[in-house]
Amino acid sequence: MSKIMTILEERVAPAVNKIGGQRHLRAVRNGIISMLPLTIVGSFFVIFLNVPIPGYDELIAPIKASLDIPFRYTVGIMSIYVSFGIAHQLAKSYNLDELTSGFLAVAGFLISSVVPTQVSKGVDGVIAAGRWMPIAKLSASSLFGAILAAIISVEIYRFFKEKDIVIKMPDGVPPAVSNSFAALFPAIAIILLFWVIRHLLGFDISEALSTLLAPLKGILAGNSLLGGLLTVFLILFFWVLGIHGPAILGPIIRPIWDATIAENMDAFTAGASAHALPNIFTEQFLQWFLWIGGSGMTLPLVFLFLISKSRFLKDLGKLSLLPGIFNINEPVIFGAPIVMNPILAIPFIIVPIICTIISYILTRVGMIPMMMAKLPFTVPAPIGALISTNWSVMACILVFVNFFIGLVIYYPFFKMYEKQLLEQEAAAKTTEEA
Repeated sequence: MSKIMTILEERVAPAVNKIGGQRHLRAVRNGIISMLPLTIVGSFFVIFLNVPIPGYDELIAPIKASLDIPFRYTVGIMSIYVSFGIAHQLAKSYNLDELTSGFLAVAGFLISSVVPTQVSKGVDGVIAAGRWMPIAKLSASSLFGAILAAIISVEIYRFFKEKDIVIKMPDGVPPAVSNSFAALFPAIAIILLFWVIRHLLGFDISEALSTLLAPLKGILAGNSLLGGLLTVFLILFFWVLGIHGPAILGPIIRPIWDATIAENMDAFTAGASAHALPNIFTEQFLQWFLWIGGSGMTLPLVFLFLISKSRFLKDLGKLSLLPGIFNINEPVIFGAPIVMNPILAIPFIIVPIICTIISYILTRVGMIPMMMAKLPFTVPAPIGALISTNWSVMACILVFVNFFIGLVIYYPFFKMYEKQLLEQEAAAKTTEEA
């Protein structure tokens, strides 16, 4: 382990630190971290809505819609908060007005992402006639668009400021008023740019990504190891970029997932053994064997955070543990963060790839049954694997084996990131004492 740590510190760390220190990546990382309180609170409400106990849904039925509200206005529209946070951080690095930059980014993002829906005739108790803005486009599925909108908006604002294309107010005018008028021309440019791209040209970044991936459907649809690995890699790769992987791949892979688990359930009901079902790569295969704690198998990382010397990581581990047990890992992905963070992104991708290969081989040789049930994603992984494989103890054991593999692979990268944060915390403490 010491040799691995030495190699990582001498060869890997300098490269990833250089990448991670890039101005725009740093702004993305810090901007996403800034909404951590909202992410954590919203994640807990997801747990309240999906407790895997028989009869629980009926119990909360009268208040289910109300319980959903905190999630919808935190994680459900997180891209708005992220666009503001990233723009704020990037503007700060350029010594621009942070508040103005944040507002410009949010305006650009909303215009580029949401197409208002006209309801000509209302339905009593459902929706009134009028013009509505669907909030689904403001969730993590539009995170990449929020990142782009924030960066482009601030760069346009900076260009106008550096070229002195601004309205200047007389001396003595309050800074808040002066900054507002100085942002008038940049605001016009930003709004026109995103309006033309989205509403005149009809370009949608999320749909464009799904279209680009459409040719891969034949490969992803297969029951081969290559198809499974490619699916896992793409989901994780998009998460690292700040894109909701399942949301982008959903139009392509979701129908396949639904069909494969349906085929398995039909075959099992017809009397087939759980070891002889048609499909290995169902969504449940990923859910219980790979997404332990959420995409990227982050629960082992949360356990490492709990023993960290870094106060930030230790506190984050405590806050992320309960959501992680129920496979909700937004607090880790956006809190650590893993998004745009090369140090944690490497194991985030490697761990599930290795566990995919191991789990596939064990299933192929007949040690592990295939999935024959579809359970809520919030069921803890060992229980989910046990039930979904017709009560296979070996499947449950595999979850713990994969967890241990994740722990081992995450550890050196965790230590490298911990060292970086400890240095930052020490420097901050010295500054406070000075």
